[in-house]
Amino acid sequence: MDRRLALVTGASAGIGAAFARILASHGYDLALTARRAERLESLADEIRLRYGVETLVLPADLADPGAPGKLAADLAAQGRSVDALINNAGYGLPGSYATTRWEDQAAFIQVMVTAPCELAHRVLAGMVERRFGRIVNVASLAGLVPPSAGHTLYGAAKAFLVKFSQSLHLEGEAHGVHVSALCPGFTFSEFHDVTGTRRQIEASTPAWLWLGADEVAAAGYEAVEANRPICVPGTPNKAIAAVAKLLPDEWGLAVMASQGPRFRKT
Repeated sequence: MDRRLALVTGASAGIGAAFARILASHGYDLALTARRAERLESLADEIRLRYGVETLVLPADLADPGAPGKLAADLAAQGRSVDALINNAGYGLPGSYATTRWEDQAAFIQVMVTAPCELAHRVLAGMVERRFGRIVNVASLAGLVPPSAGHTLYGAAKAFLVKFSQSLHLEGEAHGVHVSALCPGFTFSEFHDVTGTRRQIEASTPAWLWLGADEVAAAGYEAVEANRPICVPGTPNKAIAAVAKLLPDEWGLAVMASQGPRFRKT
């Protein structure tokens, strides 16, 4: 195929769906993956009609350790190579570490850490060989600020993605491969509905802290095109990230101990 292909995980809603539309508007064919096949089919039809690109629907649950390999094999069987990878799939796991099941935490690590790393590893060599590639790892402002109680592995997973993206950025820049960690703050999507924290968070945070999924995805696309290793969308979020870098650890932990319950369900 003459057109480049973008693989978007977690594409059925929110930031993933917004990324899919932006990439299609720039001429990419799409491989869309998420658990909800009907949502993917609807999005694929919309994008195909609007932008005239090919849309491949590949339902998968990235909690399955075999899912990344199967995605790669399915695309290879169709003669397609991945030129852009948007590692967007993710969710929150509410509760304290001691009160959750290890099986749920292990699945969380698989989706949030292992799958993005494996997918990047599977597509990177081809990108280097073709001297073109774009990888966006959707992290979070939570990966740049001090940790809080509850949702225990969320900040840790996002901090991992930030460091991983920075290293991959350094490895890829000489080969035409751009890598960015996208670190949004509060975003209007289904994320907080799934964790059951939307009402709690919206009631305790000002409206100006929130961005739309389209705004976040647009910022991420611009960042990876410019090959910026970290992108924090929104002026308030940039300010928060900057202050967090300057705070001593003890102060940062004290702040999160007092403010964390406002946006963490424990």
